[in-house]
Amino acid sequence: MAIASHNSIPARGADMDASPALNHILSVDLEDYFQVEAFAGVVSRSEWDQFPSRVEGSCHRLLDIFDRHAVKATFFVLGWIADRFPRLVREVHERGHDLACHSYWHRKVSSLSPSEFRADTRAACHAIEQAASVRVTGYRAPTWSVTPASLWALDILSEEGFTYDSSIFPIQHDLYGIPGASRHPYYHTTSHGGRLLEMPPATVRIARRNFPAAGGGWFRILPLQYTKWAFHRFAREGTPLVFYLHPWEIDPEQPRIAAALKSRLRHYTNLGRTERRLEALLRSFKFQTFRDYLKRCESRPALKPETVPSALQPSAR
Repeated sequence: MAIASHNSIPARGADMDASPALNHILSVDLEDYFQVEAFAGVVSRSEWDQFPSRVEGSCHRLLDIFDRHAVKATFFVLGWIADRFPRLVREVHERGHDLACHSYWHRKVSSLSPSEFRADTRAACHAIEQAASVRVTGYRAPTWSVTPASLWALDILSEEGFTYDSSIFPIQHDLYGIPGASRHPYYHTTSHGGRLLEMPPATVRIARRNFPAAGGGWFRILPLQYTKWAFHRFAREGTPLVFYLHPWEIDPEQPRIAAALKSRLRHYTNLGRTERRLEALLRSFKFQTFRDYLKRCESRPALKPETVPSALQPSAR
């Protein structure tokens, strides 16, 4: 695997908008604007039904954008959403997109006991599978909350029949992250001898430290040129970049929630620019779903991720 030989961001060049052949991975966390971790301290889950939902409108808008660019994504669906908007989840599936699990109640894994996590995951999968009649085999934890203290969750996911996870963010952050985890896809060996493919959101390594480049708030707040540079870095490294966003991020007209300044900055900054930036990425790069990536790995052994003994193994890349 070819690795970039430097860590500095190159100056803008004529090739920066060229579309590399590598298919990157496009994903969506399907949740509503009031369900995010930034507002968990001021919005009780018992109050969710009292907020005006905007998930159908913003998700349809996102689906239309994907249709215009002929791309498919993996939607990590919140079970609560699947229970209340089953037709929306079914439509996502019928329009050719992949469905995966994003928990039921959007609680951090680290706040749950193993039994609570298992019950929450089962409830979410049941809601998604009832809505779309499709088996769920992928998982993404709310707020990337599989951390060193909650790695046991990967054992449970494997026991429950999941084949891949995308929950471990290999960065240092105040809410989540395992800085020493691999930046690239790898197989995690569970305590009972099982194997679970870990697909981390994208980071770039600068001055021996990992920096986020995966989407979400980072995509909205950091310059678009930085995100494009990250895509090209991954293409040179020979690994697809895992990109993510939320439907509410293309909805600048959503109601404002009174929360702490840091939470409001994280949630509302540059909402009006997200759709334009997303379209720029969809024009510049090629994308696939997690499902398609796994199929390619199965059919082409050279693409199979490595096996590492632990998600905490430091990355040499």
